[in-house]
Amino acid sequence: MSLDLRVPIGLLFAALGALLAVYGLVSDPAIYQVSLGINVNLWWGLVLAGFGLLMLGSAWLTARRRAG
Repeated sequence: MSLDLRVPIGLLFAALGALLAVYGLVSDPAIYQVSLGINVNLWWGLVLAGFGLLMLGSAWLTARRRAG
């Protein structure tokens, strides 16, 4: 009964990525003129959320292999 560190890391990255992506969706587009019109908050939020989901998926697959 050991704790896989990928679970809390995945939860942290997925939650922070989701918050950042939502902020990128609802924020004023005028603030992104400095970054050549690229919504940096949205894209990095999606990257962080994707990494978090990858970590959670990896932990889930490892737990399934150990159980079966």
